[in-house]
Amino acid sequence: MNIIDAMKSRFTCRAFTSEPIDNETILSIIEAALRAPSWGNTQPWEIFVANGKSTDRLRKAYSERFSNDVPVNPDIVRPLPKDWPPTLKERYEKLRKDRSDFLGLDRKDQKDMRELMVRNFRFFDAPSVIFLCMDRSLTPWSLFDLGAISQSIMLIACEYGLGTAVAVQLASYPDLVRQELGIPENLSVCIGIAIGKINTTSPQNTFRTPRRAVNEVVRIKG
Repeated sequence: MNIIDAMKSRFTCRAFTSEPIDNETILSIIEAALRAPSWGNTQPWEIFVANGKSTDRLRKAYSERFSNDVPVNPDIVRPLPKDWPPTLKERYEKLRKDRSDFLGLDRKDQKDMRELMVRNFRFFDAPSVIFLCMDRSLTPWSLFDLGAISQSIMLIACEYGLGTAVAVQLASYPDLVRQELGIPENLSVCIGIAIGKINTTSPQNTFRTPRRAVNEVVRIKG
């Protein structure tokens, strides 16, 4: 698959099959993604992977905390904008409405919304989760680098016929991740990428979000 096809076909997979992904495949994907650029070639990423039973234990622990309304406690805490620019807020609200309508959910029904949210804390039933970490002393410059390698991982996964879902909720309980995967305290658990075979029968995976037209986004002079 060429890069343009991967970009156009990639989407946030919100339902995976239970088919396991072998460690060799995951390592091959990450090895290729390590060519991602970083500030001053610092390569700030440290990567930990939950696979198989390790993922199942984390999924169970996350689900229990969510069901018991345990507050999330992410390592990376960045306040949301006080006021989103109107066009951004409009797109965000449209996404929430369109997805709920598509799935036949009532956004005013707390039970419906909770059932939708719990999928995040189940890692969308993915067999594997890639956790991206970096030293606690680093700044948003390095978070940008983690964004670059995240995109690289997701595009390369397409080459292997795999789906991905990058989500901050996957790093909601870093103490659980740290305990399961042996992540040292000097590293922040920044974000998680669920990865696995796409469940093609789930309506979750037939919903698509629109993108802005290039002429709306780009200004070229000269």
